[in-house]
Amino acid sequence: MTTTVSSVEEGTRTPYALSHLDSLESEAVHIFREVAGEFERPVILFSGGKDSIVMLHLALKAFAPAPVPFSLLHVDTGHNFPEVLEYRDRAVAKHGLRLHVASVQDYIDRGVLKERADGTRNPLQTLPLTEKIQSEKFDAVFGGGRRDEEKARAKERVFSLRDEFSQWDPRRQRPELWNLYNGRHAPGEHVRVFPLSNWTELDVWQYIAREGIELPEIYFAHEREVFARSGMWLTAGEWGGPKDGETVEKRLIRYRTVGDMSCTGAVDSDATTLDAVIAEIAASRLTERGATRADDKLSEAAMEDRKREGYF
Repeated sequence: MTTTVSSVEEGTRTPYALSHLDSLESEAVHIFREVAGEFERPVILFSGGKDSIVMLHLALKAFAPAPVPFSLLHVDTGHNFPEVLEYRDRAVAKHGLRLHVASVQDYIDRGVLKERADGTRNPLQTLPLTEKIQSEKFDAVFGGGRRDEEKARAKERVFSLRDEFSQWDPRRQRPELWNLYNGRHAPGEHVRVFPLSNWTELDVWQYIAREGIELPEIYFAHEREVFARSGMWLTAGEWGGPKDGETVEKRLIRYRTVGDMSCTGAVDSDATTLDAVIAEIAASRLTERGATRADDKLSEAAMEDRKREGYF
C-alpha cells in the first residue's frame, strides 16, 4: 500500500510517497483505531515475543498521548522462557497496563488438560485461551499473526470472525476490499484482529531497528545449553528435555520466534546487533516458524487444525 501526498514548498506542489514501513505502520494504526471505535471489549494478545511487542508499540502510537484503551492477555504454558516473562512484566508496569493471564498449568492441575507425551504444551493453549475470551467477554482479540509465517495464516483476513466456540471457518470470512473491515458478529462470537497481516519477518525487524524498540535478549546471539532434536536446537528444561541419548552442549545461538520452550528451536547465529539480525534474515530462505517451530511440524495441516479449534 503506497500513499501519495502533496506538500507545498515555496509555492510548488511536491508529490511524495510514504515509505514501505510508514505505509505498514499507517495501516496498523488505522486497524487499532477502527477496533477501538467498533468494539466494546478488545484485548491484545501479548506474550513478550517480537510481534506482540511491535503490536503494543503500534497501539501506543495509535492513541498517544492517551493511554492504550485495551488490556493485555497472555496464555502462559508454564514452559515460557524466563527472559520473555521478565520483559512482559516490565512492559506491563512501564505502560500501566492491565494483564490477564490464562494458565495452562492451572488446567493441568485441575485435571482438565493432560500433559502430552512429547512434553510440548503449545497445543494445550487453545482451551485456556478460548475460555478466558468467553469469561471476560472480549469481543475483539488482537494477534500478531502474519501471512508470511505459514500457509494457514496466509488465508487469514485482518478481521477474522470466530463463532461462539471460538472456531475458525474459512468459508465465513469476509472480503476486505479497499481496507474496509466488517466487525459485525452475533452474541457469543468474536473477531480476531491481525494488524501485522501484511508485514514480513524482515519488515518487523526493520521497524524494530527504525523505532529503537527494546526486545528480550534471546532474540540476539548468546551462549546457551541446548540439545539436538528433529533438526532443531532445543533448550534443556523441566518440560522433559533432553531424553536419553540427547547430548546437551553449549552453542552460540539465537531465537527467531519465541513460544513454548519445548517446541521452539534456536538457530546457530553470531548476530548480536539489529543490523546483523536483519542481514541474517534477508539471506534466509525459510520462514521463522518453518525453521524453528516443532508444533507446526506435527502434521501438514497442524496450524490449520488448531485454528479451526480456536487457536491463533
